[in-house]
Amino acid sequence: MTRQMTGAEMVIQALKDQGVDHVFGYPGGAVLPIYDEIFQQDELQHILVRHEQGAGHAAEGYARSTGKVGVMLVTSGPGATNAVTALADALLDSIPLVCITGQVPTALIGSDAFQECDTSGITRPCTKHNYLVRNVEELSRVLHEAFYVARSGRPGPVVIDIPKDVQFAEGTYHGPTNVSHKTYHPQVKGDLDSIRSAVDMLMESKKPIIYSGGGVINSGPEACQMLRELVALTGAPITSTLMGLGAYPGTGDEWLGMLGMHGTYEANMAMHDCDVMLCIGARFDDRITGRLDAFSPNSKKIHIDIDPSSINKIVRVDLPIVGDVGHILEDMVRVWRASGKTPDKQAQADWWEQIKIWRKRDCLAYRPNDDIIMPQYALQRLNEKIKGKNTYITTEVGQHQMWAAQYLQFEDPNRWMTSGGLGTMGYGFPAAVGVQAAHPDALVIDIAGDASIQMNIQELSTAIQYGLPVKVMILNNEYMGMVRQWQQLLHGNRLSNSYVEALPDFVKLAEAYGAKGIVCDKPSELDAAIDEMIDYDGPVIFDCRVAKLANCFPMIPSGRAHNDMLMSDEAEDEDKIATAIGDAGKKLV
Repeated sequence: MTRQMTGAEMVIQALKDQGVDHVFGYPGGAVLPIYDEIFQQDELQHILVRHEQGAGHAAEGYARSTGKVGVMLVTSGPGATNAVTALADALLDSIPLVCITGQVPTALIGSDAFQECDTSGITRPCTKHNYLVRNVEELSRVLHEAFYVARSGRPGPVVIDIPKDVQFAEGTYHGPTNVSHKTYHPQVKGDLDSIRSAVDMLMESKKPIIYSGGGVINSGPEACQMLRELVALTGAPITSTLMGLGAYPGTGDEWLGMLGMHGTYEANMAMHDCDVMLCIGARFDDRITGRLDAFSPNSKKIHIDIDPSSINKIVRVDLPIVGDVGHILEDMVRVWRASGKTPDKQAQADWWEQIKIWRKRDCLAYRPNDDIIMPQYALQRLNEKIKGKNTYITTEVGQHQMWAAQYLQFEDPNRWMTSGGLGTMGYGFPAAVGVQAAHPDALVIDIAGDASIQMNIQELSTAIQYGLPVKVMILNNEYMGMVRQWQQLLHGNRLSNSYVEALPDFVKLAEAYGAKGIVCDKPSELDAAIDEMIDYDGPVIFDCRVAKLANCFPMIPSGRAHNDMLMSDEAEDEDKIATAIGDAGKKLV
C-alpha cells in the first residue's frame, strides 16, 4: 500500500498494519498531531495512563502476556525521560516494545527548546535500537523496521523519536512489505552438527539437568511444547529462571522449582552436581550462578541462545548453539527420536534417588502461625483459589515477588509477568493493567508489597477509567522486606530506612479512587478475603497484613556458591548465619 499522508497519519496506519490494537500513552505538546489522529479513528484503542513509566510497564505486561509487541506513546522531554525505567526493564528482560516519542521541531533540536531532551542519546544504552526521524519520507520504513527489530532475534525495546514538524509534514506511506533491517539478521536455525552433539552429550550423561529461561517463552508456545517433549524423552530434571516460569508445568514430575538466589534446594544442588547442563534461553546471570568460580564446576555445559553475545559472556560453555530455541528444540527432539537410543536407565534412577533426598529437605517449609498471616501461607491459599481459573499474575519487586515465584504454580507460559533483570519496584500494577487490557475476561492479580505498590499506585485511576478489574494483593509487612532482610543478615540488623512509616489506609485509598478495598490480618479470615477479592467485578486493593519480620528462604548469601544456601531453620541461629555468610557475603554483589 502506497499513498500520501502526514507523518502523524503514518504512525497510526503503521500501528494498524502491524496488528496493534492497544497503545498505552500520555499526551503532550510534541506529540499532539499523533493524538489528533487517534481521536479521528476507533480501530486502535488508546489507554491513558497516569505516568509514562506506567505506560511502559503496561506495554510490557501486554507484550509478555500476548507474545505481541507492546506499544507506548509519550511526549518529548520529561515524557521520554519518564519512560527510561520501563525501557531499561524491557531490555534486560527481553520484552518486545516500541516506544514512540514526540520531539521538538527539527529546527529547534539542540537549542534547549521547551521540553527538549536528547532522547536518542539518553535511551541508546537502554534500548535494542533507536531512531530519530528527521525526514517524513523515512518515517514509514522506520516504523515497520522498528517492529521487526523489537520482535525478532532476542526481543527488546525500540525507540522512534519523531519531531513535531515531521508529524505535520506530508509524505509517501509504504506498507509493511518485505520489512527487515539492512544489517540486523538474527540466526534462527541452529547448526545441525552441534545439535547432534548436544543430543549425544545428553544421551551419555549420568546426571543431566535442563535449565530454561525466558527465551523459551519468548520463542512462543511451540517452543514450550518442544521443551516439554524433550523433558519427557530425556527423563532429565528441569529447573528455570524467574523469567522462565510456566514454560514447563509447575506440577510436572520432573520439575525441581526455580533455581538461583531464592531457588529451591533441590534445583541448586542438582545444578551444582550435574555432569551435563543444557541451558536454553537463559543468560547465567549473577542471581543464578552465585560465586562464578564455584558454579556447577564438574559439568559440561550446552548453551542455546538466539543472542550470540550472551554465549560465553559470563560462563564458559562446552557447546554453544546459536539460534531460535523453538527451532533448535524441535531439531533436538527429532534427532533424539531418530537415534533409537535411550539413556542409561540405572544411572538415571540413581540421579533421581539423589534428587529425592534433596527434596526431603523441604526447603520451602515455614513455621505456621494461627494468629498471624504468614506470607507463604497467604500465597499458598491464593494458589489453591486460582486453580482452574484463567489467571495471570504480575508482581512488584521484593520478598513478595520471590514468595510468589516459590509458592504459585504456573502450568502454562505467558501467565507470569515480573521484573527480573532490572528489579523494578512499581512494575507489577501497571503491568497488570496492560495484561487486563489484553485479556479483559481473565483474572489478573498483582502480588505487591506495601512499599512497591506506592511507586505507581496512580494507575488505579487508569484501571477505574477503563473498567479493568485488576486485583492487587498487598503482602503488607510495613517494611521494604527484602532490604530489611539483607540489613538483618548482612548489616548487623541495622535497619536503615527500610521501615515504611506513615503507610496509607489502603482501603480508604482504594475507595478514594472508586475501587474496592479489603483488609485482613487473621489467618482464619484469609480464605474469605481472597474469595471476596476474586469475585468482585472491578479493581480491588487487598491489604493482607502479614508477619512483619518473615524472611525469604532459601537464600544464597552474596559471595557464596549456588550450593551454599542459607535455609530457614539455620536463620534462627546467629552463629549459623555468620558461618553461612562470612566475610565474602558482606560484599553486596
